[in-house]
Amino acid sequence: MKSFKAALAAGVLASATWLAGSTSALAQEVTLRLHHFLPAQANVPTHVLDVWADKVEEASGDRIKIERYPAMQLGGTPPQLYDQAAEGTVDIVWTLPGSTPGRFPSVEVFELPFMMTNAEATSRAYWDIFDSKLRDTEFADTHILGTWVHGPGIIHSSEPVETMEDLSGMTVRAPTRVITALLTELGANPIGMPIPQVPEALSKGVIQGAVVPWEVTPALRVPELVKNHTEFGGDHALYTTTFVLAMNKAKYDSLPDDLKKIIDDNSGAEFSAFAGRTQQEYDAPGRKLAEGNNIIELSAEESAKWQEAAQPVIDNWVAEMDGKGVEGQALLDEARGLIEKYTAE
Repeated sequence: MKSFKAALAAGVLASATWLAGSTSALAQEVTLRLHHFLPAQANVPTHVLDVWADKVEEASGDRIKIERYPAMQLGGTPPQLYDQAAEGTVDIVWTLPGSTPGRFPSVEVFELPFMMTNAEATSRAYWDIFDSKLRDTEFADTHILGTWVHGPGIIHSSEPVETMEDLSGMTVRAPTRVITALLTELGANPIGMPIPQVPEALSKGVIQGAVVPWEVTPALRVPELVKNHTEFGGDHALYTTTFVLAMNKAKYDSLPDDLKKIIDDNSGAEFSAFAGRTQQEYDAPGRKLAEGNNIIELSAEESAKWQEAAQPVIDNWVAEMDGKGVEGQALLDEARGLIEKYTAE
């Protein structure tokens, strides 16, 4: 009898231990550090990244905690962000693939001149290309949560830019390799520069202009630093820039399946479309703050002249991709077709 009671007690203890372990596993909490380059009050952190992080936390019942580190608070420089995620220095980053020139050549198709129509359609196209071609190739060393672009790129300058001739010789900040090539083709003197450096460079006269979308100009004080802003008419923008929200692969793989599902449910195509759409929606408030300045609206006819002048950038990119073993023209045609499809929907 004593031996039966002892066995029963051992069984109860084992069951309790297993149950406690199961409960502990279910209650597992994970802290993820999200690192990026803009001030916390800027539009993308406030209206895209924080929204995403808050949804993930809420859906997880606060089992996932996302600590947000803006303005490079965890160290390094903006071009180092992607490697911080790949190497596990941080868990998640928001960054520009173009910050590391030549590393993500296929993504550049969306930055080519006069490609994008609007940010939501282009972001959907970008996710499709990523999902079908880049997930296991150019981005194989991270787990990508979102891919998107900003709204139409605008020229902000100390002197008016009404024609291509006005741009000739002007020193202008460029965000990526493709846009550097574009500005060069158009006659400017481009300087590659992470966006946090723009205000100081403008104020000190290191540059006479910058190409950025309207939405980020309030955070950078651009309308205070220059008084001329050139917009492009027609159906396609002068340029856009690509972004990724990238997560350390090992960290993602270490999550329990239910927490992975929460991350997945809040990421992907719809999140990418939301991010692009939201970023462009905040162009309007940014533009409104500059209404006392000289806002130049180029006609569709004038924009067409710029588009023709920019064609060598596209031709050179296609040839370069072919040299890298990427079918440049096929990728360009596919991206254009997807952008047109999503723009029409």
